[in-house]
Amino acid sequence: MFCRIILGVLALAYLFALAVFAVGTFGWFGAEQDPLSGAHLIILGMPWVLLPFDAVVGEATLPLVGILAPLVNLAIVWAVCRRLAR
Repeated sequence: MFCRIILGVLALAYLFALAVFAVGTFGWFGAEQDPLSGAHLIILGMPWVLLPFDAVVGEATLPLVGILAPLVNLAIVWAVCRRLAR
């Protein structure tokens, strides 16, 4: 039960950070475009965003790495919760 709550909170935080990133990047709902709108995604994607991906994927795809990095943490938490449930 506790794992489900943690996984749900992490998933909701990811969706919220993704929404804030989209609103800040594209200026939706009359918001100003903010270059720091993806900061929450970077925090949720730690430690994967610290790896030197620019040497592997190129600098143009680094925002995509920042967007997808929290999914790695979600997958790890999901796998650990599934393993503990056995």
